Amino acid sequence: MTRFQLRHAMIAGVAMIAIAGASAPANAQFFGGIVYDPTNYAQNVLTAARSLQQINNQIQSLQNEASSLVNEAKNLASLPFSSLQQLQAQVAQTQQLLGQAQRIAYDVQQIEQAFSTRYRNIDLNASDQALIDGAQDRWETSVAGFEDALKVQAGVVGNIDGTRTAMSNIVGASQSASGALQAAQAGNQLLALQSQQIADLTALLAAQGRAQSLESARDAATEAQGREQFRRFMTRSGN
Repeated sequence: MTRFQLRHAMIAGVAMIAIAGASAPANAQFFGGIVYDPTNYAQNVLTAARSLQQINNQIQSLQNEASSLVNEAKNLASLPFSSLQQLQAQVAQTQQLLGQAQRIAYDVQQIEQAFSTRYRNIDLNASDQALIDGAQDRWETSVAGFEDALKVQAGVVGNIDGTRTAMSNIVGASQSASGALQAAQAGNQLLALQSQQIADLTALLAAQGRAQSLESARDAATEAQGREQFRRFMTRSGN
């Protein structure tokens, strides 16, 4: 018999006893030398029923508190998976490729100095050999810039497989999250993954832009130098 059925049976029994007590004489009766008071007995049964109900309420309250604690523990449980180390390694690899930039690095002062001496203020009065050497240096710088851009591009493409794996793991962990903290941590890791992808894209655009800028600067310097060399050629031809 369940606790619910037992409670209803006791309530029915109490009702029957109360009815019997109401129909019986108010005074106590003697049965075989034992004093029996129906009213007192009914009160005792009612008291026991109320005590049982209080115990049931306390049990239910404890069960509710236990469930609340279990849910709270789930909400405070940490996500058992973290992709942070993998994402940080991919970002570090991209940074390393950017740091390997040849001839002209990603440094404002170095760029200003290089453009001042190699591109903007070319000494058009220098010897033919000096002009040729300068043009060769600018050409090699442009080639190095395109090579650097290709290296960064290869590194970014190489990160795609790791990004796919990390995304799969994060999504799987988020779907099996058992609490608010785990769900929040999974969301943070997805944001970290997105940040890593944005960092790769930024690095790629920076490398490509650097190569194109170096080539454009070389074209401008070559045009100015070409006019001077053509003037010298015409002067020598006229003599």
